[in-house]
Amino acid sequence: MQDERDRLIACIPRLRRYARALIGDRAGTDDLVQDTMERGWRGLSSWQRGSNMRAWLFGIMHNLHIDQVRRPSVATEVLDDDTPLPAARASQSDSLEIRDLESALRTLPDGQSEILLLVALEEMTYDEVAATLGLPLGTVTSRLSRARQKLRAHMEGRSAVSLLKAVK
Repeated sequence: MQDERDRLIACIPRLRRYARALIGDRAGTDDLVQDTMERGWRGLSSWQRGSNMRAWLFGIMHNLHIDQVRRPSVATEVLDDDTPLPAARASQSDSLEIRDLESALRTLPDGQSEILLLVALEEMTYDEVAATLGLPLGTVTSRLSRARQKLRAHMEGRSAVSLLKAVK
């Protein structure tokens, strides 16, 4: 039991990073990670020993996030005077690029952005993403390809060209 507890705790930094990329604000990120850890702890007996705990927890987080997106909520913004400033400030162009990237990510459909973040940010394999999200491998690869194409086009300031043809 101690080994499972340690493995569960070791997943927290990656869960936080992914949740932050999905949600964007600190309070929402903390809530999603906490809910994921709570559900993971309660359901630890259903986790199959020897399987990938990280993928299992990401699956739990994915389902919780989908539930939160579907549930209407009131938008709030947390103001915290005690938040420490980073030691080195990014240049103005760096912050503009980050803002543009965040904006571009927000334009992607949820299915595409989730897969892109799991592959690029969390360095999960396509098979791990497919297992985590409960999708066929072909769906993962096609959504990832479309997400990359749209993101690249947005960052270059052009409109994304669809390679799909309408069939009558």
